[in-house]
Amino acid sequence: MLAIYKRELKSYFQSMVGCVFIAFLMVFTGIYFMAYNLTAGYPYFSYTLSGSLIVFIVGIPLITMRSFSEDRKNKTDQLLLTAPVSLGKVVMGKYLAMVTVIGIPNVIFCIYPLIIKSQGTAYLKVDYISILVFFLLGCVYAAIGMFMSSLTESQIIAFISTFGILLVLYLWDGILSMLPSSAVSGLVGVLILLSVIAFYIWHMTANYIIAGAVEIIGIVASVVVYIVDSGIYENLLSNLLGRLALANVFTDIASNSIVDVTGIVFYLSIIVVFVFLTVQSIQKRRWS
Repeated sequence: MLAIYKRELKSYFQSMVGCVFIAFLMVFTGIYFMAYNLTAGYPYFSYTLSGSLIVFIVGIPLITMRSFSEDRKNKTDQLLLTAPVSLGKVVMGKYLAMVTVIGIPNVIFCIYPLIIKSQGTAYLKVDYISILVFFLLGCVYAAIGMFMSSLTESQIIAFISTFGILLVLYLWDGILSMLPSSAVSGLVGVLILLSVIAFYIWHMTANYIIAGAVEIIGIVASVVVYIVDSGIYENLLSNLLGRLALANVFTDIASNSIVDVTGIVFYLSIIVVFVFLTVQSIQKRRWS
């Protein structure tokens, strides 16, 4: 795993992708830092970081798009699949290289609250927690991007699909506000989610029976619950999908100085899930 990590990390800087990401994030954040913290005298660096979230939407797909799609296109993925190291370690080696690239600017960000402190009032605890959560959010986005890269051999498709997902997540609160709140719409939303889950099961197992059984059982159970108590489905879509507004955990700290420990655990859980899905996606290709 260490050899893969070193190779991937080195490749990010040889291809200048890592340098461009770090430089762009530093410059973008530096502009906000000058405007808000130094010129306007705002004491929270966390507020400055909230303006830099938009960089992740473009920068993270740039980092993750080549992680597995390039190997798949060049047929070098066969070397990884037959390497004397577990597939999980291969994935973790690549993922940790991405995390390192994301972590470098965040380490530099730790200096900024001290600069604010030297000029007057500063809230170091809030700022350092916000830097940590900002970093974790980047890690979540990287895990999603890595999974999308494992599904295709085209770096362009991997970039566009990851960019699209991250953009939707960034705008998620606005999207949720447009969802209907009726019980019928809640039931329809649950049925659509069941279809998506069944499709993914079929895609991973190529077994129509298992996928069909999951969907049929889910549909029957959902309809029965609707008949017994339709009130359960009112506002269900907003409540069920509201947690997908991933940036809210960070913005709660930046805007309200509220630290949500469950949100941090949620970030870590998403990372684990998408790393696992990446392993399963590549494992499926090994046996197909």
